[in-house]
Amino acid sequence: MRHFTFFGGKGGTGKTSCAASYALSLAARGVRTLVVSTDPAHSLADAFDKPIGFQTAPLCPNLWGLEIDAEVEAKKYMKSIQDKMLDLVSAAIVDEIKRQIEIAYMSPGAEEAAIFDKFIELMEAVGRDYDAIVFDTAPTGHTLRLLTLPEILGAWIEHLIEKRRKAMDLMKMAARYDKPLAERIANDPIIQTLTARREKFALARKYLTDPEASIFYFVLNPEKLPILETARAVELLSRHGIAVGGVVVNKVIPADAGPFLEKKRLSQEGYLREIRGRFSSMTIIELPMLDDDIQGMVQLQRISAMMEGLDS
Repeated sequence: MRHFTFFGGKGGTGKTSCAASYALSLAARGVRTLVVSTDPAHSLADAFDKPIGFQTAPLCPNLWGLEIDAEVEAKKYMKSIQDKMLDLVSAAIVDEIKRQIEIAYMSPGAEEAAIFDKFIELMEAVGRDYDAIVFDTAPTGHTLRLLTLPEILGAWIEHLIEKRRKAMDLMKMAARYDKPLAERIANDPIIQTLTARREKFALARKYLTDPEASIFYFVLNPEKLPILETARAVELLSRHGIAVGGVVVNKVIPADAGPFLEKKRLSQEGYLREIRGRFSSMTIIELPMLDDDIQGMVQLQRISAMMEGLDS
């Protein structure tokens, strides 16, 4: 069992049901587990048939749920940046700072950065509040951008720190005979803030690239496009040092499904052979198509035992 388990894949493949049932299996084994949805189309509450919002909610013994709202987190994230900036600048440019923060809030990537801050906050709670966190992620492209942020933004922040240090070196020369200015430079809040942020990204990267701490599973249906997308995503995560533990093949038509589904079942057989070949080095779990939607604890328990195979 890892501290952090991620479930991802195309929309509609059953990621939420798999994440929820796996979290339920951990809780049944006595593991204090938090299951978190980062998918904008939250369906975690539907899977458990219980209200789950933007505050942690108890679901059953050893299990809690949380749905991250990207918009709410982005507003909190930008507010924290604005508060720090307003402490550092003169009153003359306060309105301009607020305008720039508003523009930044509307820019691409703001929500991903805010969600990642929440990721780090949750990761730091492992060992204190929870033993394990299971992430029900957004569709593949969004998730890949999110998980590669530490590497991308870590380098960017390093560049900002270097630029700031060069500027501070010039200011030190000017402050040689100005003691108050020299004291402010010695404890530069901008470098302190950037350094703290760099350390957070380094911590996240450490967690994500440690196969003993984090593991990623892709959920797919036995169809052509999900197989191709999963193969590309596995390759990308591997390049960034994130361990992929296996795939969960969902909605597999059973042999006794009847003549109406026989043609579709035979088509799936071919794709199942391809999946077993492409991902032969990984764990592969095959979940049957059920005769009803998975909703509520009883339904989730129907597949939770099968999901335990991910830990074998």
